[in-house]
Amino acid sequence: MRQVRGDDYAEFAAARAGHLYRSACLLTGGDTHLAEDLVQETLGRLYVRWYRVSRVGNPAGYAQTVLTRTFLAHQRRRSSRERATDEFPDLPDPRAADTDTPLRLTLVEALGRLSAKDRAVVVLRYWEDRSVEETAEAMNVSSAAVRTRCTRALARLRLLLGDALGEHARP
Repeated sequence: MRQVRGDDYAEFAAARAGHLYRSACLLTGGDTHLAEDLVQETLGRLYVRWYRVSRVGNPAGYAQTVLTRTFLAHQRRRSSRERATDEFPDLPDPRAADTDTPLRLTLVEALGRLSAKDRAVVVLRYWEDRSVEETAEAMNVSSAAVRTRCTRALARLRLLLGDALGEHARP
C-alpha cells in the first residue's frame, strides 16, 4: 500500500514539477535558484501530507497554494533579500514556443520590481488564471484585499513598463 502511494506521488510530482517551477520563476522575479528551492520545499511538504492531499479534489491547485504560501513565507525572512545574480533567465514555456524573448524578459524584470504579495497576486490571477476567491484562499487574505492588490499591481506594472512593452510586442 505504501509503495502505491509513493508511486502516485512520484507520478504527480513528475507531471507538475515543470509547471510549479515556471510559476516559482515568475514569483521570484526570475531567480531560478530560489525557484528551484521553493519547488523542492513545496514537493517535500506535499510528500509528507500526500495521503491527505491525494484525496483532495484538485491536488494541483493545492500544490500551487503550497508554493505560493512557501514563497510568501520566504519573503518575510530577512535573508530573502539576498540575490545570487541580477541576470534574468530565459524562462522556457512549451505552451508559448513562439513568445519573443525580449518581451518575456521585460515582463519578468517588471514582475521582479513588484512587492512579493503583489507579484503573487498577479501570478495567481493572470498566470494561473485563478478567480479572486481562489487567489484569496491561496494567499490567506480576503477577496477585497486581492482585488485591491490586483488593481495596484497592474497600475504599478503599467507604470514600470510604460512604452517598453510596445517596443517588444510583435506588430
